[in-house]
Amino acid sequence: MKIVFASTNRGKLREASEIFEGFEIVPISAFSAWKSPDENGSTFLQNAVIKAEAAAKAAPDSIVLADDSGLVVPALDGAPGIFSARFSKEGTDAANREKLIAELSGKSDRSAYFVCAAVLIFPDKTVLAAEGRCCGRIIESCRGNNGFGYDPLFVPDGFDKTLAELSENEKNAISHRGRAFRKLLTFKGSSL
Repeated sequence: MKIVFASTNRGKLREASEIFEGFEIVPISAFSAWKSPDENGSTFLQNAVIKAEAAAKAAPDSIVLADDSGLVVPALDGAPGIFSARFSKEGTDAANREKLIAELSGKSDRSAYFVCAAVLIFPDKTVLAAEGRCCGRIIESCRGNNGFGYDPLFVPDGFDKTLAELSENEKNAISHRGRAFRKLLTFKGSSL
C-alpha cells in the first residue's frame, strides 16, 4: 500500500519509510500537481492540515500523510516553535543550530521538547490526526552525525546521547515523529 507524504525533506522521508514499515512512502514531489502551500497556521496541527489538504488535492486517489514539527524551548518563550526550519536568517540546519546555541547562552533552563503533529487524509476524506512529543534538553555544542535539524543538540530525557548519536531504530522508538506516526497506525478504523 502506498502513502503519499507531503514532504521533500529526505530525513523525514527516511523516518516515515522506517516507521510505516511495509508501506511504500511516495514523496509528494512525484505529483506534478503539487504546489507547496503557504504554511500560515499558528500551530503545528494547523500547518500539518494545510499541507495534508494540499497533498490530497495533488494526489486525490491516495492516502496522504503530512506533518509539521519543530522544537519548543520554554526559556525562549517557545521559540523556535513553528518557525523551527526557518529560525535563522539563512534557514539552514547549521545556521538554525548556531542561533539556538547563541540564544540559550547564559540561560540555566535548557529544557526543550520536539512536537510533531501528523495528519492522514484518506481518499474518502476521512481525516486522522495525532501528536507526538519528545522531551529533553539542549546541550552547548553539537554531537553525532545521524539525524538532521536540531538532533545534534538535543539529548532526550533518560539518555546521555543526542538524537544524532542514536541509531535510527533508537531514535524512531522515542522521537516525536515516531510517536505521532505510530498513533496514526493504531487508530481503529484507520484502514492501514
